Amino acid sequence: MDVSLCPTKCTFWRVFLLWSIWGDYLLSVLACPANCLCSKTDINCKKPDDGNLFPLLEGQDSGSSNGNTSINITDISRNITSIHIENWKNLQTLNAVDMELYTGLQRLTIKNSGLRNIQPRAFAKNPHLRYIDLSGNRLTTLSWQLFQTLRLFELRLEKNLFNCSCDIRWIQLWQEKGEANLQYQELYCMNMDAAIIRLQDMNITQCDLPEISVSHVNLTVREGENAVITCNGSGSPLPDVDWTVADLHSINTHQTNLNWTNVHAINLTLVNVTSEDNGFLLTCIAENVVGMSNASVLLTVYYPPRILTLEEPVLHLEHCIAFAVHGNPAPTLHWLHNGQVLRETEIIHMEFYQQGEVSEGCLLFNKPTHYNNGNYTIVATNQLGSANQTIKGHFLEKPFPESTDNFVSIGDYEVSPTPPITVTHKPEEDTFGVSIAVGLAAFACVLLVVLFIMINKYGRRSKFGMKGPVAVISGEEDSASPLHHINHGITTPSSLDAGPDTVVIGMTRIPVIENPQYFRQGHNCHKPDTCFREIMLNPISLPGHSKPLNQGIYVEDVSVYFSKGRHGF
Repeated sequence: MDVSLCPTKCTFWRVFLLWSIWGDYLLSVLACPANCLCSKTDINCKKPDDGNLFPLLEGQDSGSSNGNTSINITDISRNITSIHIENWKNLQTLNAVDMELYTGLQRLTIKNSGLRNIQPRAFAKNPHLRYIDLSGNRLTTLSWQLFQTLRLFELRLEKNLFNCSCDIRWIQLWQEKGEANLQYQELYCMNMDAAIIRLQDMNITQCDLPEISVSHVNLTVREGENAVITCNGSGSPLPDVDWTVADLHSINTHQTNLNWTNVHAINLTLVNVTSEDNGFLLTCIAENVVGMSNASVLLTVYYPPRILTLEEPVLHLEHCIAFAVHGNPAPTLHWLHNGQVLRETEIIHMEFYQQGEVSEGCLLFNKPTHYNNGNYTIVATNQLGSANQTIKGHFLEKPFPESTDNFVSIGDYEVSPTPPITVTHKPEEDTFGVSIAVGLAAFACVLLVVLFIMINKYGRRSKFGMKGPVAVISGEEDSASPLHHINHGITTPSSLDAGPDTVVIGMTRIPVIENPQYFRQGHNCHKPDTCFREIMLNPISLPGHSKPLNQGIYVEDVSVYFSKGRHGF
């Protein structure tokens, strides 16, 4: 950073700051009244002055010859927040015009001066006033209406000798309630006997706040009907009674009736009541010198539903058809899709909230398809009628739109009439049915393969098989016959290849000579010539073989001969 530039910059900012301060001070000095000290926000007039007018800021043109620079009194007055006036003995009246420029005023002090009178609307343009000091003046009476629009934190009224009358009864009531810190002040008044008494001890008869009553607490009407409401104000002094209906849309008329000396009645007539006035608070006010009382009537207007807005679908997190409906009583809502009642599902459902008599919400679509395209109608219904409105919803194009690229324009070709051709449209394949058929076929194939494997696995359990006269010798030690049929009708591949005069042992074919008497009808197993009486368990030696056979035959190419009652190897 170049240090040499710092003095130049610092000098510039100093000049700018001093010019701003001096400019504000210069403008204030040029506009400040005589015998007063002014700043940007304050006007202090503590020096004695014989003037009888409220000190006002004065504007003058500056020394510029072209007149481009001038003091804007309105802007300066708006920035003033505090005015202090003291020892101005000839200042007797405070007018509304004196205060109207100080719209930002928060504190006003006029003390030890000659103030006698304050106009009723003097503070109407000073809504920010919070502190008013009127002590040490010559006030004999004061109206509460001066302060009815203000939110006073403190009102000081000491060293004013009031006249004991009904006009200052409101000050006594404020002291009792502790409003504006009046309860801590010593206030006095002079009664009819010229005696000075404490204001708290003042006793004035027939001087009270007005009482008010209305004919309705809640008024319910239908749209387009007429209604009459009566407000009665009573008290002493007799109050002024009126309805505050400045923002009411319905046509209204006021009629005043003075029935008794202490009752002021006023009728409010509503003609052709509109739905815009639903929920309006009708307020009746009764005022006298002591203060104000009010009573309110809630106006309820029943009217049929109306569709305020219905928008095309917009995609946010979900597709939304936004709507707004109002009606009183609150209408029930349902939807139609292409003229048919739309039932809410997980895909399509409605969400809305009620705000007063207005229902706002959305018809929501979760991933809609082209099947959801069409016209959507909202229907709102209550006891007084119904309303509906339709909007088109388009979410997705059809997946297979009809193509017109191959269409040929016949133009001016002459076309001869042909008999009508009946075209039978092939129905679209049912994907679900095809899937079921394929699944069943696959299941059948698997089942056949499993059955084939089971047949091959469990059909080979017998060691001996026989086709026709061929037998399968099981080899079980407890069998009564070496040719006992144990395959129970199950044919193995080895047995199918065996000849008619062979025995299959394991995977070996052995030629046999059948004993015709073995399977003879009527044979008796108790005879030794037809059955094996016992199973030979002794080792068997065969010629040409070195190893004996124990409890079975384990050699190849051995011929077995069966004879009646005997067998040998």
